[in-house]
Amino acid sequence: DPFYYWQQTEDDVTITVHLPQDITKDDIKVHFSPDNVCVTLKDQPPLMEGKLYSSVDHESCTWIIRENKSLEISLIKKNEGSRWPELIVGDTRGEFIMDSSQCSEIAESLMHLTSEVMNPNPEKENPPCNAQELEECDAFLEDGASLCRFDGNTLKITHIINLGSNQYLFSVVVDPREMPCFCLRHDVDALLWQPHSDQPENMWEHIATFNALGYVQASKQDKKFMACAPDYSYAALCECLRRVFIYRQPTPLSTVLYNRKEGRQVGQVAKQLVATLEASDPILGFQATSERLFVLTTKTLFLIKVNSGN
Repeated sequence: DPFYYWQQTEDDVTITVHLPQDITKDDIKVHFSPDNVCVTLKDQPPLMEGKLYSSVDHESCTWIIRENKSLEISLIKKNEGSRWPELIVGDTRGEFIMDSSQCSEIAESLMHLTSEVMNPNPEKENPPCNAQELEECDAFLEDGASLCRFDGNTLKITHIINLGSNQYLFSVVVDPREMPCFCLRHDVDALLWQPHSDQPENMWEHIATFNALGYVQASKQDKKFMACAPDYSYAALCECLRRVFIYRQPTPLSTVLYNRKEGRQVGQVAKQLVATLEASDPILGFQATSERLFVLTTKTLFLIKVNSGN
């Protein structure tokens, strides 16, 4: 359950914290400053402490104990009318509660961005996207996906990120000392993200990009596995039977090459390779190293040399 709940209006913020049964009013100390709040119980470490999202009129802030043994703190906003996206900067233990009038107000402000018809004005100079014109590989799964982080000690979720259209593609171990990386589709590209369990402020680090891989993999209807090299030199995918597709990162050209349509010189080219296995057995495993691809079928382990070793 959330450690505390908070609500807000244009003028104030209300925080509710459930207290242990043996706590009395004399055990509670609440300190207000223009940018911070600190709540302590008896001589214990601070129950709640940190920098507030925005400044408050600390001399007008108050607190009381409700009949249900909960502590209610009232903060008076210094900048009236501004909405706070969070209460204490970086504190994810609380849950924001929005009342029905606020929900209606937000929905009303977004009405001009929506329409009940798919394309209400087809003669418009820049008409909105028509779903009937999309290709099959442009469509995303209807089921929503989320990325969750669990605390290893409490087994409770500390962070939830809705992936939306950022489709999950695959995971890969780049550094054995770190957690496995995960690859997400971002528009037409595929981006590789490295989680850092010991860096809460920089929990997800973008470490590599595979250009157009998000779009290309969507057209492979029979794909079974995806992977990339630990040095990011290539990405690869395989179908259920026989075929393996290898997508190299762009490399500098030794000769001059021009784009026919635009007439500009091209300095780098990304090569795409297709390997066909000499077997029709189902593929059961797929692993990429910086030099080779390992493809396991029901009867054979294939090694495909992609890069030359040192």
